[in-house]
Amino acid sequence: MERIYNFSAGPAVLPRDVLEQARDELVNWQGCGMSVMEMSHRGKEYMGIQAQAEADLRELMGIPGNYKVLFLQGGATSQFAMVPMNLLRGKTTADYLNTGEWSKKAIKEAKKFGSVNVVASSEDKNFSYAPAQSAWNLNKDAAYVHYTPNETIGGVEIFWTPETGDVPLVADMSSTILSRPMDVSKYGLIYAGAQKNIGPAGVTVVIVREDLLGQTVAGTPTMFDYKVQADAESMYNTPPTYGIYIAGLVFKLLKTKGGLAEMEKVNIAKANLLYDYLDATNFYNSPVAKENRSRMNVPFTLKDAAMDEEFLKGAKARGLMQLKGHRSVGGMRASIYNAMPVEGVQALVDYMKEFEKSHG
Repeated sequence: MERIYNFSAGPAVLPRDVLEQARDELVNWQGCGMSVMEMSHRGKEYMGIQAQAEADLRELMGIPGNYKVLFLQGGATSQFAMVPMNLLRGKTTADYLNTGEWSKKAIKEAKKFGSVNVVASSEDKNFSYAPAQSAWNLNKDAAYVHYTPNETIGGVEIFWTPETGDVPLVADMSSTILSRPMDVSKYGLIYAGAQKNIGPAGVTVVIVREDLLGQTVAGTPTMFDYKVQADAESMYNTPPTYGIYIAGLVFKLLKTKGGLAEMEKVNIAKANLLYDYLDATNFYNSPVAKENRSRMNVPFTLKDAAMDEEFLKGAKARGLMQLKGHRSVGGMRASIYNAMPVEGVQALVDYMKEFEKSHG
């Protein structure tokens, strides 16, 4: 079978150039006689791979020198606990914005370690929008403020950076990292699971300001202490070496394509292509407020849900895969991360038009 257009929310499509390079280097990496999967994480070959990956990520995102970059395991979900463990720092409460299912999971986990102040919530409209900051009830004594810039399930994205004063801002950027430029210096901590815009599942990137390290809550496991991980350069135990290698190839590819400013232009064009069609028809509907429509995850419904299975069957026949919406919201969802080409989005729109013509 030829390569399909994979609209999965994660693990998601990877750049073909990266997959082909990894294939070519799989058995014998750059003439060293072994695969990256076989390398000692303490050997000079692998340590060079990880150091270069970090350097390229720092360059891409403009990460200041007073921030540590960690390559961890456990997914973004493990960060729901690691963030309060490391950032409460003697305080008892933290602020959380609730914009969807991933926010809810982070809030639930944080409550195990302290008091959570939900500054605002969009649950009143089924998480179809993001509350403006003017509606947030921030606590000046909070240890940190946590939000999720992009909710993959609801398809809600926040394109502005919250202002939190001296209170550190924390962001779960799993599904929006590397999709557009951002000012890292406005954040105390950023974390992201790799399996959407970075690389394969198994790597979690944490970018944390140095002054926030070293004051964990009592009983924090050693592996969950950011300072321990930072001091060990992400090698307190064996890191997910092959996943970091693939992530490094992705970082390098993004640099050759003009960096995150160019990536944002492409992502805007892809999103507009799909949303413009959704706005031009009554056969499909986009449930998200226009100002919060995600560029990464586009949920949509058909005017008659009874046609969903037929729509998915026809899409599969055309090589348009993983379009079924999350079980909690139904409908369809097209995830169009960095590695999804414009041609894939165009193929989806063409099929949607064809389906509407024959079923409308």
